Amino acid sequence: MIDRMLPYWSSDIATDVAVGKVTLVVAHGNSLRGLVKHLEGISDEDIAELNIPTGIPLVYELSKDMKPKGPGRYLDPEAAQAGSAAVASQGKKKR
Repeated sequence: MIDRMLPYWSSDIATDVAVGKVTLVVAHGNSLRGLVKHLEGISDEDIAELNIPTGIPLVYELSKDMKPKGPGRYLDPEAAQAGSAAVASQGKKKR
């Protein structure tokens, strides 16, 4: 997931952010997981447990060297928590 995301991060996203553009990234959950892994330095084992909710904006403020100034924050934390739980339960069989 990260191998496909990093070239786009470098060529487009980081370039736009560096010149002061507010940038919205909309992508598949696995691509977003790769971006979060890169930004936050999350291990391969831990990133597998990260469930990114659909349609809830996650905001990062970046320094000039494109490092997060802090952890990402959801614009609607309650909806994000519910959405993360929904993503985590996808594909699990109901009994």
